Amino acid sequence: MAFAYTIAPLTELNFTFCSSISLRWCQFFVPPVFRGSRVSARIGNYHRNLSVVVAKPRRIRELGSFRSVELDRFVTSDDEDEMGEGLFEAIEELERMAREPSDVLEEMNERLSAKELQLVLVYFAQEGRDSWCALEVFEWLKKENRLDKETMELMVGLMCGWVKKLIEEERDVGEVVDLLVDMDCVVLKPEFNMVEKAISLYWEMGEKERVVLFVKEALRRGFGCAAEDDDDDVDGEVAHKGGPTGYLAWKMMVEGNYRDAIKLVIHLRESGLKPEVYSYLIAMTAVVKELNELGKALRKLKGFARDGLVAELDAENVGLIEKYQSDLLADGVQLSNWVIQEGSSALSGVVHERLLAMYICAGRGLEAERQLLEMKLVGKEADGDLYDIVLAICASQKETSAIARLLTRVEVTSSLRKKKSLSWLLRGYIKGGHFNDAAETLVRMLDLGFSPEYLDRAAVLLGVRKGISRSGNADTYLKLCKQLSDASLIGPSLVYLHMKKYKLWVIKML
Repeated sequence: MAFAYTIAPLTELNFTFCSSISLRWCQFFVPPVFRGSRVSARIGNYHRNLSVVVAKPRRIRELGSFRSVELDRFVTSDDEDEMGEGLFEAIEELERMAREPSDVLEEMNERLSAKELQLVLVYFAQEGRDSWCALEVFEWLKKENRLDKETMELMVGLMCGWVKKLIEEERDVGEVVDLLVDMDCVVLKPEFNMVEKAISLYWEMGEKERVVLFVKEALRRGFGCAAEDDDDDVDGEVAHKGGPTGYLAWKMMVEGNYRDAIKLVIHLRESGLKPEVYSYLIAMTAVVKELNELGKALRKLKGFARDGLVAELDAENVGLIEKYQSDLLADGVQLSNWVIQEGSSALSGVVHERLLAMYICAGRGLEAERQLLEMKLVGKEADGDLYDIVLAICASQKETSAIARLLTRVEVTSSLRKKKSLSWLLRGYIKGGHFNDAAETLVRMLDLGFSPEYLDRAAVLLGVRKGISRSGNADTYLKLCKQLSDASLIGPSLVYLHMKKYKLWVIKML
């Protein structure tokens, strides 16, 4: 059995990268090697058991302090015999730096197995070794189509370890970007993004300010911004490969920091940098979510006020809320303009969809109706439920012209769809306190053979009855009661009418 030694996990190595000179010539401090038990190392998302194995005595004498690395298990004497002389010769030749690594590997291609090539990678990834050589070995493997899944995962783990070490040591963000630029030459699999990994590491460590500096530096160098894809995916969203700005904004959104995500994207754009177009769409989504949260908070506050738990909002606070909402909408419009200016025409439908959601959350009926039309013009028809929501908003604000335009669509729909749309119209009138219009809508539904919901009927009756004392006109109420009675939706009704002039009560059964 061969003697085995342990080495420190790669994530714990003291990497020292020099931004002023080539990575090839940066040497790292080599930690002491201890005789003893096997250790387990976690490098990024890649986990392997690492152990150092003494090479054959003759090769040790030739290579001095060289030790090979075995990934998954101890190397027994039998395993050691399977390691060809080519492995040691390749490492020795690569360390001399007399020739290009690709030339050395090309010459020894037939003599090196997949496992031996992995050992070469890990050997040069250790502290004190030439890490740039590991990148060149990986690039050669990719070019020669000798890159399997295990080797890819190994290289990803090594790279994550390098980046993590720099971030943990609080190195300048420029050094981290330098390292990523050097790594970029190996072109990892498309679904893995080292820039996103670096952002995640900063974020998980709570380095909120430094991660913004990192994104700025990446944008300044034009690094890490993947190309946008103009096609829509199956859910109607824009397919993309993302970029540093959008990814950081998304991380902020996940934690509910919607306003911070909006400010980040706008700040970077106004600083003269060029965030990826996808980041504008992410920020527009953040605007929608922030408006939605604002609406929920206001509804809850009004509920507390009705219950007498808090005081009603005064004019000053109402003004501040309206200004905050207007500022959010203005940010959303600005972001949409940038998407139109810098993106392709294929994004128009998504932009108007985001704007529609913004105006719905803000309760802006006319603006929302306009976005429905804009979506239709670019070939992205909105869902019928969205039309109904906009109809209800317009009804609550009694936007007569907009209501008439939206109802023209209802006339050519199915009976089920028509009933649903008229129900939304009815509830919009109720919410806005327009009970005479609500009564007319209720009668219209009855004439079409639809049965309105009980709560809707009760709300309209109550609202119309309260209006009698203000207007003195009971005709609307009497007509509504008669219609509901004929439809067997209410029982027989007794109507009491008091005539003050004659001090007379008139009672009539409907």
